[in-house]
Amino acid sequence: IFVNRKCHTKISIKLRKMIELGETMSSVGPIADYATVACCMCSASIQPNPTNMCVQCIRTTVDITEGIATKPTMYQCRGCLRWLKPGWVKADYESRELMAICLRKVQGLGKVKLVDASWIWTEIHSRRLKLKLTVQKEVINGAILQQSFAVEFSVKNQQCVDCQALYTNSTWKAVVQVRQRVEHKRTFFHLEQLLLKHNAHQYAINVQGHKDGIDFFYGEQNNAARMISFLENVTPCRTKSSKKLVGADNHSNTYNFHYSYLVTIVPMC
Repeated sequence: IFVNRKCHTKISIKLRKMIELGETMSSVGPIADYATVACCMCSASIQPNPTNMCVQCIRTTVDITEGIATKPTMYQCRGCLRWLKPGWVKADYESRELMAICLRKVQGLGKVKLVDASWIWTEIHSRRLKLKLTVQKEVINGAILQQSFAVEFSVKNQQCVDCQALYTNSTWKAVVQVRQRVEHKRTFFHLEQLLLKHNAHQYAINVQGHKDGIDFFYGEQNNAARMISFLENVTPCRTKSSKKLVGADNHSNTYNFHYSYLVTIVPMC
């Protein structure tokens, strides 16, 4: 049987194209065809949902942020830079700890589900804190609506209890008087670096400088004892202690003493 080579070549090329086209269509799969409905408010073509409304119409009809305070107030102590929680706590600007304190101040946030929270940058001297919150809430016919909004906190000054005690007489219970009778201040310069490195002065309610040394005032006697132990470990010194009766209650048999500790550093170069 005689077969024309040109016809055979054309037939094979067509078969090859049909096979390749069939493989391509099988890899893509069937094309999905979803039914659409018209929005009952604006007649826009949307996919079916429990409300039969588009997202824009739902947001104009229902406001899930209604009842949430967007301009609360935060209180910060100007002296120690701590924040009122309640209870005074220390937190850096735009930190996770400060964000947790701010979220506690937002009234009405428990009515919705908090999805995300992030800081919006503000200048420190502006006395403003801004948070971007993303919340979710179930609206009409079980539909869940998600919305983002900004909350602006105004920062006001309020003095904490510890800083108030600095301006009241007889608030300290123990004082550590560090002295060194020398002409130079090299030992105190070195001691200052050690105090900052180990944060040994964190419990002091007041620090006063004198000609021959420094005075550390404490609200509790055990904090003063901790400071003396630190000084004895970092520098050669000797310690003298004394106490003075400043108040007594004979009915309850309670007494109030002021404890004084004199730490004399050895005069060395």
